[in-house]
Amino acid sequence: MSERTLESLGARFGPSYRWLVTTTAIIGTLSTILASTIVNVALPDIMGAFGIGQDHAQLLSTGFLAAVTGTMLLNAWFTESFGHRATYLGAVALFLAGSALCGFAPNEAVLILGRILQGASAGMMQPLGTQIIFLVFPPEKRGSAMGLAAVGIVLAPALGPTLGGVLVDNYGWRSVFILSVPPTLLGTALAVVFMPDRAESGPRRRFDLPGFLLLIAALLALFTGLSTGQREGWGSEPVVGALAAAALAITGFLLWELFTPAPLLNPRIFAHRGFAGAFAVAIVYGACIFGTTYLLPLFVQTVQGYTATRAGLVLMPAGLIMLVVFPVAGRLADALPPWQPVAFGLVLFALSSWLLRGVHTDTPFWSMALMILLGRVGLGFTMPSMNAGALRALPPRFLGQGAGGINFARQFGGALGVNLLAVALERHTELHAQSLTPSQDGGGAGTLEFIRQSQALLAQDGVPETETLAGAYELLSRAVAAQASMLGFRDSFLWVALACLAAVLPALATRRKRPA
Repeated sequence: MSERTLESLGARFGPSYRWLVTTTAIIGTLSTILASTIVNVALPDIMGAFGIGQDHAQLLSTGFLAAVTGTMLLNAWFTESFGHRATYLGAVALFLAGSALCGFAPNEAVLILGRILQGASAGMMQPLGTQIIFLVFPPEKRGSAMGLAAVGIVLAPALGPTLGGVLVDNYGWRSVFILSVPPTLLGTALAVVFMPDRAESGPRRRFDLPGFLLLIAALLALFTGLSTGQREGWGSEPVVGALAAAALAITGFLLWELFTPAPLLNPRIFAHRGFAGAFAVAIVYGACIFGTTYLLPLFVQTVQGYTATRAGLVLMPAGLIMLVVFPVAGRLADALPPWQPVAFGLVLFALSSWLLRGVHTDTPFWSMALMILLGRVGLGFTMPSMNAGALRALPPRFLGQGAGGINFARQFGGALGVNLLAVALERHTELHAQSLTPSQDGGGAGTLEFIRQSQALLAQDGVPETETLAGAYELLSRAVAAQASMLGFRDSFLWVALACLAAVLPALATRRKRPA
């Protein structure tokens, strides 16, 4: 479909066509965003089903986000070369294949592969909504269209964990991978009719295959090293080798992108200090929002004993508040220097994470929900100004590269944050267990009282007297493990708070005005 054909459709159908094609793009985006968050409430059940620990379970989130990161920079080439319709349909086919693999996975390896396929489709799908809006709407109508898209994008992570929790509790963890399929099929039917085809008739732009392969190699090596470091030892040859390979690959990627005529990501944009600062903030932003979305359902289910449904419900108020925050934050992004809302939002999220550092097994539901909500308000204030500050710092010729780069940073930060927080959680839990175990040698008054009461309870349940002591020590061991786990979660929330505060410094770089 040429630009002239597209314009004739717009003239023929008017606003109806514009909203239909935009809705089609948004449905695809919603499906992939839903898939990115819905799995978190199913993690404890998946870990139990396959007998895996957190080091493997976090790959379900990390693999998805890393795949999004690796393919997001391909969107521009795909749409220019094959058109929006073909890109959309190809991404949908990949997403459905990944969903089927996840839903029928016989082991964790196949499940992780399915998540990677879902993430790869999400990377190609998510930028389509913005592109379509700028293609079919006149400038004076784009704000309203972007507002509709923002509402939908916010609702997906707000409602996803709750819907996922209901499915897990009633139909099992495999059902969460089916939830996104019906809207995806609806989007496919609409795309065949309304989605525009390739707008340009000239030769296709050359694909930067060496750059893409170097980027994939860097991401694969980095996340392999991080995910196996705790298990294999950080000084082991496989881990050191993987991290060294990641450093070499990313260096090669940046050098190649400097000289190739059609780069995926032009490193020259980082010469503009304002963009470099916003890029650093975006990495922390992604790490915080995706990292805490990974930690929180895991905490309330494994430490507080929530059901999957209740775990989703505790996240819902935080998601819904974004519907209120985003319009206000958008206005502030136009009225204030970008660094002010960004710094305010980061400090607010740091405060939320600091409060979460005090959670325990008996923290009330609404106390948890309000602490999470406070952090999401902060991130809501951060995002519009972060994006605006990044693009305002660039000259017009780099705006396309800047928009892709800031999205890349947010997704890369998400994958990195989930991975590092999973490592921190496992490491700190282990350290706390090591420090708590010697204190429970049976000589302390508290320990003796715990054993005495446990023996009495076991005897009441009919356990033979000769086995009550062993049973009491087993209960003591479980109590120590639970306490260590809770303290590990607390330390992880502290790391999030410190990262947000550190990100205030690069946020100040967005004070610089756009160069001519």
